[in-house]
Amino acid sequence: VQLVESGGGSVQAGDSLSLSCSVSGRTDSLYAIAWFRQAPGKEQRFVGVIIWGSGDTYYHSSVKGRSTISRDNAKNTVYLQMNSLKPEDTAVYYCAATNRWDEITGPGNYDDWGQGTQVTVSS
Repeated sequence: VQLVESGGGSVQAGDSLSLSCSVSGRTDSLYAIAWFRQAPGKEQRFVGVIIWGSGDTYYHSSVKGRSTISRDNAKNTVYLQMNSLKPEDTAVYYCAATNRWDEITGPGNYDDWGQGTQVTVSS
């Protein structure tokens, strides 16, 4: 599948931001869409995932409770809503797709990636 993120930007701590991931191509074997982020000088980190078929979601503890992943089936778009943003949320955010059901928190499990969108949170 092809993925295109949008919605990044510069915000203040405490603000909210919604990122979008537009999904195109064959989705009949798609298992999950995940969000990862990468801060400067750091490894890619799992943020959360939505299971394409069931809509179940899972989050990393660092964002759980202040982030929501959802999807609009009609638009084939996945959203990451982030609230109460902190400076440590600053990163490039990527959405990624996998056809595999195991290790859904590991970036190595994902074959298709978007180009990324920058989120900058200032204090």
